[in-house]
Amino acid sequence: MLPTLHEELIASNISRYSSLSTAEMAYFMTLLETRSIRKKEYLLRAGEVCRYDYFITKGCVKVCFTDEKENERIMKFATENSWVIDLESFLNNKPSSFYIQAIEDTEYFRLSQSSYRLLYKVVPQFEKFSIEHWRNGFIALHQRIMQNLSMSAEERYQLFKNKYPGLEQRIPQKLVASYLGVTPEFMGKLRGKYTAQLS
Repeated sequence: MLPTLHEELIASNISRYSSLSTAEMAYFMTLLETRSIRKKEYLLRAGEVCRYDYFITKGCVKVCFTDEKENERIMKFATENSWVIDLESFLNNKPSSFYIQAIEDTEYFRLSQSSYRLLYKVVPQFEKFSIEHWRNGFIALHQRIMQNLSMSAEERYQLFKNKYPGLEQRIPQKLVASYLGVTPEFMGKLRGKYTAQLS
């Protein structure tokens, strides 16, 4: 049976970090669970334990927490060809402080904790993938924190556009504002300033 486009997408993603044989990749594919959710539905709610690593094949989700003033704070977006997880919750069976919610109708694969353990036994090379994949996620989170502390809103907006090309046209402006840590009104000014610079 020929692989689907979504299977080709995740196989290409895996190969960026680890070289699996055809048989090893085929075994990996048997452990993937294919799922979909509608806009505003959740992959994970705050207080739940994250029991899966998710790979987005179509759509977009946001990773968020709620601050002491009950404001939503967006840590990251996950679009096509990207993984999303609360790693601390996943590895330590600890209730998550975050929630992962669909912004668009979303299709994805998920890989369970037990499937990871099986892969480590049957496909030892897969451990290289998980180490690199999670390490890159940790580095990206660290960089995001540093950017929020040291960069201006204009600089953070430019980084957002570089990191998520085209996403601004797919999601509400208020979500971009939450990601940047600015008000929707200030977000409008940022967009206006950026557009003026391009014209």
